[in-house]
Amino acid sequence: MARQNKQEINAGSMADIAFLLLIFFLVTTTMDTDSGLSRQLPPMPEEEQPKEENKIKERNLLIVLINKQDRLLVNGEQMLVNNLREKTKEFITNPGNSENLPEKKYEVVKVKNPEFYPGSDLPKKVPHKLFEQRYPDGYPVSKGVISLQNDRGTSYKRYIEVQNELVAAYNEARNELSMRMFQKPYNELSNEADVDAIRAAIPQRISEAEPKNIGE
Repeated sequence: MARQNKQEINAGSMADIAFLLLIFFLVTTTMDTDSGLSRQLPPMPEEEQPKEENKIKERNLLIVLINKQDRLLVNGEQMLVNNLREKTKEFITNPGNSENLPEKKYEVVKVKNPEFYPGSDLPKKVPHKLFEQRYPDGYPVSKGVISLQNDRGTSYKRYIEVQNELVAAYNEARNELSMRMFQKPYNELSNEADVDAIRAAIPQRISEAEPKNIGE
């Protein structure tokens, strides 16, 4: 009997095809990313700055603490979560320029320069025209910093509740400033420069510490 010739499959070609398909899926597949919570921490102090000046003054610091019993303490005093937003907003804005609330520093409100491009001699940021017009000597920016601390036994629900109230206080303060400047709430601004200006005028400074055993 004549021997039948069996056709062999080229394994090398199959491997090449599988490799190409793998590259295709890696390139075309998109993955969701969690951008996290928006936080702006205070700038790093300059190296030559005296150590005494590096420390945040007591009036410029709001310590928000949640113990293991989920009780809220603000600068050592017990407080209901429902009252935290108003307390935080007062701390952020210091409307009466109280000596017991944060200091303010007059700064030029700057935004991204639309004409800037990499390699150019143009500045990356330029003064916002309307802020410059209304506040020629600079806008009074708060030096206040909020320190959020919690115990390892703090419940996740309470921690998120407190976070939400802190962020809501910043949003309300920004909305009020936006209404004065642009006759629109902050969350309805469509001009990117206006949004950047409000953020620069009222920076969100919330420092979140690592959980520790605070106790009751």
